[in-house]
Amino acid sequence: MDYEQLLDSLTPELYQRLKEAVETGRWPDGRAVTPEQREHCLQAVITWGERHLPPEERVGYIDRGRKSVPGESGPRPLRWADDEGPA
Repeated sequence: MDYEQLLDSLTPELYQRLKEAVETGRWPDGRAVTPEQREHCLQAVITWGERHLPPEERVGYIDRGRKSVPGESGPRPLRWADDEGPA
């Protein structure tokens, strides 16, 4: 089986297990993931995600959307209680 066939055979459940192995450094049975295994798993997770997931759910996604407008719901800027600075 070549790499392309292997990626085509991955299920969403197997994708999740590989992703967790990369994140935790452990297989589901508790054994440590070797650096080589981690590299291969990460490559498979990224490639599978590119093929099957919307951009916002992919590994490494960075939201480059518009900034929030004051008055809209969402994160608000941090405001210091004392604007005069340290005493």
